[in-house]
Amino acid sequence: MANIATFRFLLLWTLFLCFVFTTRAAQRGPYGMHISCGARHDVQTKPTTTRWYKDFGYTGGIPTNASTTSYIAPPLKTLRYFPFSEGLSNCYNINRVPKGRYSIRIFFGLVAHTTVTDEPLFDISIQGTQIYSLKSGWTNQDDQAFTEAQVFLMDGSVSICFHGTGHGDPAILSIEILQIDDKAYYFGPDWNQGVILRTVKRLSCGFGQSKFGVDYGADPRGGDRYWQHIKTFGGDSDHPRSVETRIKQASHPPNFYPETLYRSALVSTSSQPDLTYTLDVDPNKNYSVWLHFAEIDNSVTAAGQRVFDIMINGDVAFRNVDVVKMSGDLYSALVLNKTVTVNGRTLTVTLSPIKGSFAIISAIEILEVITAESKTLSDEVMALQTLKKALGLPPRFGWNGDPCVPQQHPWTGADCRLDKSSSKWVIDGLGLGNQGLKGYLPNDISRLHNLQILNLSGNGIRGAIPSPLGTITSLQVLDLSYNFFNGSIPESLGQLTSLQRLNLNGNFLSGRVPATLGGRLLHGASFNFTDNAGLCGIPGLPTCGPHLSAGAKVGIGLGASFTFLLLIIGSVCWWKRRQNILRVQQIAARAAPYAKARTQFSRDIQMARHNNNNNYGNAHTASENGPILLSR
Repeated sequence: MANIATFRFLLLWTLFLCFVFTTRAAQRGPYGMHISCGARHDVQTKPTTTRWYKDFGYTGGIPTNASTTSYIAPPLKTLRYFPFSEGLSNCYNINRVPKGRYSIRIFFGLVAHTTVTDEPLFDISIQGTQIYSLKSGWTNQDDQAFTEAQVFLMDGSVSICFHGTGHGDPAILSIEILQIDDKAYYFGPDWNQGVILRTVKRLSCGFGQSKFGVDYGADPRGGDRYWQHIKTFGGDSDHPRSVETRIKQASHPPNFYPETLYRSALVSTSSQPDLTYTLDVDPNKNYSVWLHFAEIDNSVTAAGQRVFDIMINGDVAFRNVDVVKMSGDLYSALVLNKTVTVNGRTLTVTLSPIKGSFAIISAIEILEVITAESKTLSDEVMALQTLKKALGLPPRFGWNGDPCVPQQHPWTGADCRLDKSSSKWVIDGLGLGNQGLKGYLPNDISRLHNLQILNLSGNGIRGAIPSPLGTITSLQVLDLSYNFFNGSIPESLGQLTSLQRLNLNGNFLSGRVPATLGGRLLHGASFNFTDNAGLCGIPGLPTCGPHLSAGAKVGIGLGASFTFLLLIIGSVCWWKRRQNILRVQQIAARAAPYAKARTQFSRDIQMARHNNNNNYGNAHTASENGPILLSR
C-alpha cells in the first residue's frame, strides 16, 4: 500500500510540474526581440511601452543620432550606419533564437542633420537570401521606411545583413524579430521551410487609420503587422462602410488577423460596379495575394444577395464568391488566398459583381514569394573565418555573413560554385593578391576541399607553408610569391597531382625542392622557385649538399643532443671540483697565522736551553736535553 501511495504522489507531483511549466510558457508568449540600433541602454517607447534592447550583435558600423523619415517608424533617437570603410557587407548576428517561424522587420533611418537627398540605397538579406533593395524616394513613402519578411529560423540564430551598393551608407534604425505561428501564411504545396515571404503591401480598406497590430489589440502571435489605411481605390469607384459589431471567425490561428480589420470595408458603386486595386511590383516574381472579407453592409441580409468574381491580372482567381455563404454568416470573416506569377510591373486585383449588390472588400495583403538561397558548406565557412583572423583581414573586406550568398554580394576575393551533390555552395577560388595582408597561413586552409585557385601573392604573410595544404587535391593554381614564407617546401605539395602552376618565388624558403615537384616540371607544369636564397635541388637552383634521409637527420639530431648533454655534465663536474679546491685553500689560509706563532714559541724554548748550557757549563746528552723541536 505504501508503494502505491508513493507512486500516486509522484504521478500527481509530475502532473503539477508539467502544468506549472506549461502555464509559464503560455504566459511568456512567443519570442520577441526589439533592438534599438546604436542605443547604449534599453529604452521604452510610448504609447505601447515596447521595450527596445540596447544595440548588440553587430559586426561593425558606427552609432549616431537618428533622423526618422516616417511617422510610423518607432520613436527612437539613435541608429547604426555602416560607412564604406567598414566594408560593403555588414550584419547583425543574433544567437539563442528558439526554432520556429518569425516575422523580421527592419526600419531604416537617416543620420541626423542629413537631408532626404542623401538617402542611402542598399540591399538587405536574411539568412543569406536577399529580400529587398531600397528604391530611390523611399524617404517619402511611409510604408517604405521598413521592410518585413517571414522566415523559418532552425539553427538557433539569425543573420541580417546590409550590403552597400555605392549609393550612400546603410543606416538602420531598428530590428524586430517576432515569433509567429509555424503555419502562418500557408499558401499551398509549394510552402515550406525554404520559402521566405516578404511583405509588399498590407491594406486596411474603408474608414480608420493606419495601424500596427498592437494598436488593434491584436494577438501578438500575428507578428504586430502594419496595416496601411486606404479610404478609396480612386475616384467615385467605391465608398467606405464601417460597423462596431463583433466579427466572428477572426483572430484565429495560424494568422491571427485582428477583429477590427473586418469592421470596415470598401463597396463598389453604381458608377463603377467593378472594384479594382492596382499595385506596382517587380517583374518576373511570384506573389501570394490574401484577400479579406466580412459582410458588414446592412443591405445584405442573407446568402446569395452579393456574388462576385475575383480576377488577378485579368485571370479569374475565384468564381462566384458569396461572402455570407462561404464564411457561414453575416459579420463573419473570410480569407481567400491565391499565389500568382507576375511577368509585368503591375499586379491588379479586380472584384466584378455578377449577382445582387456590388462587390465588397475589407483588406488586401500582397507578399512576395522568395526561394531561400542554399548556404555555403559550414566547414568551408569556418575555414574562411579562421583565415580571416590569421591574416588580419581589415574591415574593408566586408567578410561578414555567408561567403557565397546572397549571390549578388559574395565575399571579396571569394569565387563560389554550387555543389550539386550537397546542394551547398563551396569555395573554388580565393584571390587575395596584393592586398597588404600580414599574419600567417593557418592549417585550416586545408578545409577548403574544393579550392582550385589560391592566390596570396604580393602580401606580407610570414611563417611556414602549412603541410596540410597538400591535401587539397583539387588545387590547380597556388601562388604564394613575394611574401615572407620561410622554412622548407612541404613534401605534401608533391601530392597535388592537379597542380598546373606553382609560384613560390620571392620568399625566404630553404632546403631541397621535393623531388615529386621537380619531376612535375617534365609534364608541362609551371613552377617558379626563384629569389629564395636557400632553395636547391632542381635546374636553375644551386646544387644541394649530400642528401640526408629523414632517419639520418633524426640520428644527427639525437647525437648532437647527447653531445650537448655530456658537455653540460662535464662542465658541472669541473665546476664542483674547482669549488672544492677553492674551499680547501680558504681553510688553509685561515689556519696559517696560528701555525706561525707555534713555531716561534718552539724556537724560543730551544734558545733558552742553549743559553743555560753555556752559562753553567753543564754537559748533557741529547737524551737529557730532550728532542729538538723542528719547524718548517
